[in-house]
Amino acid sequence: MAGASQAEDRTAVGIVQMGLTPGLVVEELGWDEDVDEELRSQIMDAIDGDLVEESDHGVDVVLVWWRFEDGDVVDALVDGLRDLTDTGYIWLLTPKFGQAGHVSQADVSEGAVTAGLSLTSTATVSKDWAAHKIVRPKGGSRR
Repeated sequence: MAGASQAEDRTAVGIVQMGLTPGLVVEELGWDEDVDEELRSQIMDAIDGDLVEESDHGVDVVLVWWRFEDGDVVDALVDGLRDLTDTGYIWLLTPKFGQAGHVSQADVSEGAVTAGLSLTSTATVSKDWAAHKIVRPKGGSRR
C-alpha cells in the first residue's frame, strides 16, 4: 500500500508542477489504454472540468500522450497547435526512461525546435510518465 501512496504523492506533485488551475480548458490527444488514469483524474480535478477532444473556441492547454511508436514527435506538436490559444501551451506526456515507448529528451527537444516551439521544462508526473512543457517562443504567433 505504501507504493500506491508514493505514486499518488508523485502524481499530486506533478499536477502542481503542471500549473493546472480551475477553469482552464484542456484538450487531450493521444489517449490509449496505457495512459495513467490516476493522472488524468487528478488533472480533471485540478481544472474542475473534463478534458475535451477538440474546441471551436480554443484551449488553454493541450495534453498530448506520445510514445516512440506513435511516430514523429513534430507531428504531435503541430497537431497540438490546432486548437491552442496564442497564450496556451502543450504538455507532451511520454513514457519515462525504461518504459515501453520511451521518447528521448533529445527527440522531444529537437521536435519542439522543428515545430517552431520551445521546450521549457520537464516534470515527473507519475510512476510511468514524464511531462514536457512546450510553448510558443515569446512574440510567436498562432500558425
